Amino acid sequence: MKNDNPIIYTPDNEPYLGRETLLAFDKSIIASMKVNREIAPYTYKINKSDLQSAACQIIPQGINISLSIRELIQQGYLFGALVLMRSLVERSTTILYLYQNPEKVDLWTKGWNYKERPSLSEMLTAIGKDKFSNVGRIITPFYNSLTHGDPESATWNLIKTKEGDVGYSVSKILDNPKLCDNISLDGSTWLLILISMATAIFPDAKHE
Repeated sequence: MKNDNPIIYTPDNEPYLGRETLLAFDKSIIASMKVNREIAPYTYKINKSDLQSAACQIIPQGINISLSIRELIQQGYLFGALVLMRSLVERSTTILYLYQNPEKVDLWTKGWNYKERPSLSEMLTAIGKDKFSNVGRIITPFYNSLTHGDPESATWNLIKTKEGDVGYSVSKILDNPKLCDNISLDGSTWLLILISMATAIFPDAKHE
């Protein structure tokens, strides 16, 4: 008898296979690994600036988290992937903020102390500047809601039961392509920021 819902999904039968946004996320991951292969060896050959040292810590973590999000999507754990997105957003925003505000790199070097460092909302607003002056206050509450598990976050693991009722998923979400698209699009966006920062902070790596 055919098992339509296997315990473990593989790349050839994952539940959201064929989604264009998921393919875009995959391409972003491939691009990030290529950039990492070019830059990582170079970082061992140079005397790194404080910003470059911060990038060596932040960017690999972001790529690692992106791969974790992708694996969760493959297995249908969309809610977990969405929650983990907050960690990717934090790292992508942090390195972009430090790149645009080099005078703040010293805060990172000193440990990025909670009481001294800017919040995610503050960093996003500083990056958005006049064109997107409220971006921090618009984006951050959504991710904070997922992290802290308040009532609003419960809307993201709603599912339809076999009986036709609505419940809260404790496991895989296999029938929400829109949520998969949202996660994949976000993942691609924040991962591309990491890639662009890697090439901007290590501009001479390709010449090695």
